[in-house]
Amino acid sequence: MKRHVIYLDNAATTRTAPEAVEAMLPYFSEQYGNPSSIYSVGCAAKEAVIKARETIASTLGAKTNEIYFTGGGSEADNWALVGVAEAYAEKGKHIITSKIEHHAVLHTCQYLEKRGYEVTYLDVDENGIVKPEEVERAIRPDTILISVMFANNEIGTLQPVREIGEIAKRHKTLFHTDAVQAYGHVPIRVDELHIDLLSASGHKFHGPKGIGFLYLRAGVKMRAFLHGGQQERGRRAGTENVPGIVGLGRAAQLAFSRMEENGAREKELRDYLIGRMEKEVPYCRLNGDRERRLSNNVNFSFRFVEGESLLIMLDMKGICASSGSACTSGSLDPSHVLLAIGLPHEIAHGSLRLTVSAENTREEMDETVDAVKEIVAKLRDMSPLYEDFQKGKSAPERI
Repeated sequence: MKRHVIYLDNAATTRTAPEAVEAMLPYFSEQYGNPSSIYSVGCAAKEAVIKARETIASTLGAKTNEIYFTGGGSEADNWALVGVAEAYAEKGKHIITSKIEHHAVLHTCQYLEKRGYEVTYLDVDENGIVKPEEVERAIRPDTILISVMFANNEIGTLQPVREIGEIAKRHKTLFHTDAVQAYGHVPIRVDELHIDLLSASGHKFHGPKGIGFLYLRAGVKMRAFLHGGQQERGRRAGTENVPGIVGLGRAAQLAFSRMEENGAREKELRDYLIGRMEKEVPYCRLNGDRERRLSNNVNFSFRFVEGESLLIMLDMKGICASSGSACTSGSLDPSHVLLAIGLPHEIAHGSLRLTVSAENTREEMDETVDAVKEIVAKLRDMSPLYEDFQKGKSAPERI
């Protein structure tokens, strides 16, 4: 008998929408032509790619020729940073980012540092928010790019993107935002927010895996990412992933048409989950800003608990969750995001990220809180640190 699974790791990936799957299927076995071909089967595939590009552009208020399809969000981040760095190296070699970016940005910055670029890593406050005035203070005559994410993938904090974009425009500096967690979940208009480059990934908003896009404002110089063909206007060689692109476009269409409805549903579940957890599980801490956060994100730290054990025991009960980014799930190090907001190592290790979707139910939230209460109590009973703490109980009820 198949067990019921409660899926609460939508920040890691989402279930591909049936409508997106249905839209993709003909391009595997019927309209399977190469979009670069001139015969009708190839032209049909090319038309599908054009239509998806138009759909994506419309969701951002962008021009169709400003959308470049990629293999996902990490590729888009890499391309944005390396492509701009190489194209503007004569102007300067200074880049500004934050300490809580996804590793697709942080590791790319480290790569560029080894090649002679200088990177300023901005601090964040206790809620994980970058202060716009610190962004402005960090700008120098040789600054060529500011890269600050739209929403954090671990704690869900929404950054002051509009203010940062205005600062970048005022100083004639390019602004890139990693919107992998935000796109499809919050409204984004690139002109209003003064965004020059934006990264997104299909599988974060019920599209397929292995497909994403980079928005690149017209007029911004950019080096080619892949060489060997004229696809993506000569900037990303390789035969287009037509089924993936079609699924990406359909998922984006669905996400933006249902955004208000889904966001309200997710927020209701999120706040209910947070309320019960804070009321019923002692020594827990909500990470991230209470108001300025993604509608689907819940991130808690539990004192005297090891996060990996909590995840394993939740999985045994059929509950899928994470302790942070799925891209670092094999790491034994505590989350760089939680350390950046000021948590000590021992508390950062006891973190749990639950990310809901509109498909989840109130009953699943209840089942999850009940499971967390039981598991946290069991793990603390086995903890010598908790035993020592209990003997000299002096700390407040919350952390």
